[in-house]
Amino acid sequence: MNYRHAFHAGSFADVIKHIVLARIITYLQDKPGAFRVIDTHAGAGLYDLDSDEARRSGEWLTGIARLMQARLSNDTIALIKPYLDIVRAFNPKAELKAYPGSPLIARGLMRPQDRLVACELEPKARKALIGVLRRDEQARVVDLDGWVALPAFVPPKERRGVVLIDPPFEAKDEFERLGEAFSAAFAKWPTGIYVIWYPAKSRRATDALSQLVARLAAAAKPPGKCLRLEFSVAPQLDGAALTSTGLLIVNPPYTLHGELKTILPELEMPLGQGGAARFRLEVPRP
Repeated sequence: MNYRHAFHAGSFADVIKHIVLARIITYLQDKPGAFRVIDTHAGAGLYDLDSDEARRSGEWLTGIARLMQARLSNDTIALIKPYLDIVRAFNPKAELKAYPGSPLIARGLMRPQDRLVACELEPKARKALIGVLRRDEQARVVDLDGWVALPAFVPPKERRGVVLIDPPFEAKDEFERLGEAFSAAFAKWPTGIYVIWYPAKSRRATDALSQLVARLAAAAKPPGKCLRLEFSVAPQLDGAALTSTGLLIVNPPYTLHGELKTILPELEMPLGQGGAARFRLEVPRP
């Protein structure tokens, strides 16, 4: 498996992930105290949709492109507006040419008192990320493996914030590494918000990760909460491109479940491939 951001920028999986991230950060804005965003596998930050990678996959055409043209209710439009406003800011001529990755989604929603730590080990992607965040005093790009950075940067001094864990899943043991790294970080900062992305290809692997994360959250003092979201645009076939994506959200804002129940049904038709998409939204059992 390889889910490097450049090939999948603006895909349906990015759309789902970034809508959730934007809703969480919007919630954090409600209190005046500063918050921190920690992105463990940040990528290049901004992606050219005319690049060889984006052209080769074409995934943005069935992701962000469809969302931008979808007819949605006023309630859903209001909820996803913070996310879409950032995408539009990078496409001022109303033609999709670029897609902002998670560091720029987060940066677009930060206030003067908030901070971003973006970790990226791959040299080319890190150089590009430094370029798009150049001279930004609120954002720090770190040359560090995300699995090392995850427990190293928590808890942040702000004591409020969100950690996005979005690895490329290049190694066969990535699910196991993800579980171990989350466990170490959560032990140090059990009150933080964590967003864990995964490809939903192996039911055994995804269920095991979900159970581990839910068990750790439930054992915290006070007990934390966990939300599981999976979105499938078509049946997932062996050896085929990714059609099902998943998120585990630990300590989600109390508003998020209801917001997603409004948003997700309206994304089934525009994001579906060969028919309507399907989603599951649940509180996983430990």
